[in-house]
Amino acid sequence: MKQPALELRDIHLPEPISWWPFAPGWWILAASILLLIIIAFFIRKVHKRRQIKRDIATELRHIKQRYADTHSNIELARSLSILLRRVSITCYPNHDVAGMTGEDWLHWLDQVQDNNKANNKSFDSDIGRQLLSAPYLPDDAVIDFDAQALIRLCESWLLASHKKATNKHGVNKLGDAS
Repeated sequence: MKQPALELRDIHLPEPISWWPFAPGWWILAASILLLIIIAFFIRKVHKRRQIKRDIATELRHIKQRYADTHSNIELARSLSILLRRVSITCYPNHDVAGMTGEDWLHWLDQVQDNNKANNKSFDSDIGRQLLSAPYLPDDAVIDFDAQALIRLCESWLLASHKKATNKHGVNKLGDAS
C-alpha cells in the first residue's frame, strides 16, 4: 500500500525588517538629540551675552584703576574712547561706526543712548566733547575736565548700549581696537 503524499508547504520566512518606519526608541533618541542641540544653542547665546558684559566691566575696572594710579586725563579719555569704539563695533555690527569721527561720532553715541539725556548728560556736552580731542593730544599735555563725570557718562552708555544690542541680536566677544 502506498501512503498518501502529505501536502506540506515550504517554510516561508518573514519579510526582512524595514528601516522605515523607525522603532519608537529611535524617534525618542532623535528627539533627545535635537532637544540637546537647541538647549546648547541657547546656553551658548546666554553665555555670549554675559561674556561681553563681563568684558566691558573688566575693561572699565582696568581703566578706572589706571586713572587712579596715574591721574592722567589724557590717558583716561584715550582709553574710554577706544573702549567706546570697540563696544560700538561689537554691539552694533550693522552700523558703520568704525569710520565715524567728530560730531558724527558724538551724535551717534547720543542717539544710541537715549536715557543719558534724561540726566542732562550727553556726549555733545563739554564732558563728552573731551573724547574728540583728548585722545589725540601728546602724553605730556595737560587738560582739565571732570574725569569722574566722563567715566560715569561712558559707563552708563556702555552698560545701556550692551543691553539694547543684546536684545536685538547676538553679540560677539569684545574685539580688539583696530
